[in-house]
Amino acid sequence: MKLSDFDFNLPEDLIAVRPASPRTSARLLLAQGDSLQDRHVVDLVDILRKGDRLVLNNTKVIPARLFGTRQRGEAVARIEITLLEPQASGHWRALAKPLRKVNPSEMIRFSDHLSATVAAKSETDLTLAFNLSGVDFDAALLEAGMMPLPPYIAAKRPADAQDKTDYQTVFARHAGAVAAPTASLHFDTDLLAALAAKGVDFTEITLHVGAGTFLPVKVENVTSHKMHAEWGQVSETAAAEIAATKAAGGRVIPVGTTALRLIESAAHSGRIAPWQGETDIFIYPGYKFRVADALMTNFHLPKSTLMMLVAALMGQERIKTIYDHAIAQRYRFFSYGDSSLLLP
Repeated sequence: MKLSDFDFNLPEDLIAVRPASPRTSARLLLAQGDSLQDRHVVDLVDILRKGDRLVLNNTKVIPARLFGTRQRGEAVARIEITLLEPQASGHWRALAKPLRKVNPSEMIRFSDHLSATVAAKSETDLTLAFNLSGVDFDAALLEAGMMPLPPYIAAKRPADAQDKTDYQTVFARHAGAVAAPTASLHFDTDLLAALAAKGVDFTEITLHVGAGTFLPVKVENVTSHKMHAEWGQVSETAAAEIAATKAAGGRVIPVGTTALRLIESAAHSGRIAPWQGETDIFIYPGYKFRVADALMTNFHLPKSTLMMLVAALMGQERIKTIYDHAIAQRYRFFSYGDSSLLLP
């Protein structure tokens, strides 16, 4: 299985830099069996059935991109920091631009309230000790930080205040992600209420999406690729709800690849169970799905692990047809783009 098997040509102008407004007006490509239908996200009320269960990732994206200054004597230098993940010590692992000029024990000031000391430095990143913690840190970060937009959006425009709303789901509850579960960005409270009224059930789980989600695959033999690890949790209640839907013959439909990867991790024994920890599950063609019956997901980057995941669900030839159709019909791609509902 070669990396080139998951490549395709994407016109640059199909990369979305802002989301559809309202959220539910985004287009939805319904791929069911051999058919393709051009719909909209709001049509989920008509498409989904009573007894279906949508699995939602309730992680909350933190404004992880910070711009600060460090001072040596009279000289002041600017520095850009991207927070990656919290550590048990309370410190944060982070990327820095420029990294090579930063020294351990230096202080970086981000605002009148927020600063950090460089606790450690490696060849690739820093460990930062912030001056605040808990709710005080959260408030200062919200004030000083910007949303960590994906590289393909950040290359086209800087993040702004609107992204703090646009790049967050309406059911975000547990802070810790540095990238959004983007399929979930299409939902608003009205759509969730309409689906509930129809008899569609919801289960919330948590997977803190890391910056590693944007790392390219660098090996030609894709089966030798090593996935990044991300922290997730499937509670006892969540596992019981999913199991009940499976037992009743309903469809379990994760919203987004993050939700899918987490419930499949929690079903490593063959059936869904409560689970907590780091998952580095890598799903590619040949994988046997244990829990997920379908997937709602946006359109992914060529040669990415997420292309391999949707090919595993739908089949490689089928996913090529789906993506050819999406490009021909000018669907908008990637994090702020349109969506699809894949029903194998």
